Amino acid sequence: MAANFWTSSHWKQLLEQEEVDVVHSPDKERGLTVEEFKYIKMHMANYIWKLAQLVKVRQRVVATAVAYMRRVYTRKSMTEYDPRLVAPSCLYLASKAEESTVQARLLVFYIKKQYSDEKYRFEIKDILEMEMKILEALDYYLVVYHPYRPLSQLLQDAGMTDMTHLSWGLVNDTYKMDLVLIYPPYMIALACIYIASVLKDKDTTAWFEELRADMNVVKNISMEILDFYDNHKILPEDRTNAIFNKISKS
Repeated sequence: MAANFWTSSHWKQLLEQEEVDVVHSPDKERGLTVEEFKYIKMHMANYIWKLAQLVKVRQRVVATAVAYMRRVYTRKSMTEYDPRLVAPSCLYLASKAEESTVQARLLVFYIKKQYSDEKYRFEIKDILEMEMKILEALDYYLVVYHPYRPLSQLLQDAGMTDMTHLSWGLVNDTYKMDLVLIYPPYMIALACIYIASVLKDKDTTAWFEELRADMNVVKNISMEILDFYDNHKILPEDRTNAIFNKISKS
């Protein structure tokens, strides 16, 4: 792993929102909208979280897996790279990258146990083949920095460790969005601290001024998180299936 975010491949690969929201031609031809594209990514992020709980991996592995999945879809279409296979394959790859390896057969076992839908059921060879395709799609850049470490350091610096639980939960929720592809992790951490301080009615103005953080960026990220909470809906299963059917039509 690169020791410094600012010299890492993660920093060099940060994107603009417009670049992240691109629906690729094969998906567009199937009628997939930007909103549906975002919904599938969020749905698969939740799927990775659930699967990770079953195979018992660290939170960092989950966050890396979600970052990989989101990064893949800035380059590849969902029609070509089935999200139902990409999600567990990203978890498998992330477990190796984060030195917390999960066996592919264990993932296959839990997927079969959890889902009766044939479209979710894969064999070990499917995961291993997709892992290679994901590696190529990522150009073999596997370094991902997360907001968790800067969050702990910043809260300690601010003397606000009592807000760790709330802020940590907010950081977890940012993986339901594409923020990890767009902003440096410490800015995401600052936005989560900012929201937590408002919710807990703590005045952090002087501390933020001392940090000389770009408050426009901090507030923009905060607004994106709050907008997500306001507008995020879990769609009924039949509606979710209808979206998936668009990208899995033969």
